[in-house]
Amino acid sequence: MPRRGLQLHGRVRWLFLGLCLLLVLLLFAYLLECTPPTDLNLSAPGVDQYGREYYQALLQEQEERHLNRAASLKRQIAQLKQELQEMSEKLKMLQDKKEAPVVQGLTETKDQEPSDLLEYLHSQIDKAEVNTGARLASEYALVPFESFTSSKVYQLEMGLTRHPEEKPVRKDRRDELVEVIEAALDIINNPDEEDGAEEEGAMQRQLYTEAHFTEGLYRTERDKGSLYELFFAKEDSNSFRHVTLFRPFGPLMKVRSTSVDTSGIIINIIVPLSGRVETFTQFLNNFREVCIQQDRRVYLTVVYFGQDGLAEVRSSLEKLSREEGFSNYSLIPVEEEFSRGRGLDIGAHAWTKGDVLMFFCDVDIHFNADFLNTCRLNSAPNKKVFYPVVFSLYNPAIVYGNLELAPPIELQLIHKKDAGFWRDFGFGMTCQYRSDFLNIGGFDLDVKGWGVEDVHLYKKYLRSDVIVVRAPVSSLFHLWHEKQCADELTPEQYRMCIQSKAMNEASHPHLGMLVFREEIEAHLHKQAFKTQSKREDRDKI
Repeated sequence: MPRRGLQLHGRVRWLFLGLCLLLVLLLFAYLLECTPPTDLNLSAPGVDQYGREYYQALLQEQEERHLNRAASLKRQIAQLKQELQEMSEKLKMLQDKKEAPVVQGLTETKDQEPSDLLEYLHSQIDKAEVNTGARLASEYALVPFESFTSSKVYQLEMGLTRHPEEKPVRKDRRDELVEVIEAALDIINNPDEEDGAEEEGAMQRQLYTEAHFTEGLYRTERDKGSLYELFFAKEDSNSFRHVTLFRPFGPLMKVRSTSVDTSGIIINIIVPLSGRVETFTQFLNNFREVCIQQDRRVYLTVVYFGQDGLAEVRSSLEKLSREEGFSNYSLIPVEEEFSRGRGLDIGAHAWTKGDVLMFFCDVDIHFNADFLNTCRLNSAPNKKVFYPVVFSLYNPAIVYGNLELAPPIELQLIHKKDAGFWRDFGFGMTCQYRSDFLNIGGFDLDVKGWGVEDVHLYKKYLRSDVIVVRAPVSSLFHLWHEKQCADELTPEQYRMCIQSKAMNEASHPHLGMLVFREEIEAHLHKQAFKTQSKREDRDKI
């Protein structure tokens, strides 16, 4: 017995020595990282042409990079110190247990505490809709995600001072997103057994870096915590790594790390249409460039109401088919009064090749290839539906009123407060699998005309077990067009139409300039008169 006790004390001393050496090595690495390297280019002759501002920006960028790395190392050192302290406490407890008599019930209480904590953390994950959707009472109960890249955050809550697209200016927000990306990279590059490391050994040997981060979503709920969805991909690859992280108002917890292969996921883009032939031609130009020439994993279904303009639409599709060799489309004529919900329902039922990912789209929507992958990554049959928030552009005649001609569409696609707004009251654009749409019961086909059927479908998903992902998408734009609110609409539909029409015209400052135009012109006229009077007085002198 004494020998066994000596062996235990010897092991404890060696364990302490090893942990101390590890801590010293980490401190040494931290000091090396914090020492800024000498930039020889700054002292090289012949580079004065860049100017002082260039070097200041370069130094600021390097300093920010070093500060971020230093902050990361500080966090790691703090975590290691905490682990060292916990390990010391556990070893002390083991020694106390060996020396003191065992009291009945004491061991059970100490073992129960960590299990209770783990149970609580997992309950927080369940509440945060990580594995299954929560049943919500209305469309306003859902907490939407905000989307981000390595340099930008796309946010819904703007008020009058924040912008729809921003750099994370606050230091705590920057540190939070940097920490999340670093944690996700560590999980991908150092997988454990539950991540399927053995099956994906070839993929894991290629290390991922921050440059492979494509996009992320996050949201914080006050009674649960922060949920993060991050996607990584190698260049020119259709295979993505998806990492889900959750912070239950404490340290980050890994939920899962999986591979997502999008190469075989076809998207059936369904467009209900009546008239608006010129707008459809513009839509086809965007479809040709993005879906045919770049993505090539898309099917187009056009449901056309009425005869007026049908021939032109058919001719445009046939021309596209001849020029691009594209045959993955359907034109479905319908002799009925236009109903968006009815058109989308017809398009969904017309597909006969099994389950498919559908994108319910309008003819005035503009998107790029990044959105198609975002659509694929955030939808899953019998699990998730995606309701992206589009960026709606204002009337270009008002936004660019100081120019002779508005710039082309491609140059109008910017995220600025004076250019547009996040259309967070619209639920018409959605990515969901056909099986989910049919299982939930589809649209309420008794609703005719504008608007309400989208909200009804959205509410059905909120009251089901399906996870609803709602987030602003930087690559999805709603192009401005003049709205007509028909007299046949119900009072609720007419109110929604007028609200949409008013918000669609211009920003608060531009609308204010229009409202106070006469007052502004009177002020300018007075100023011009005063200036002219002063000139005349000087001429007399």
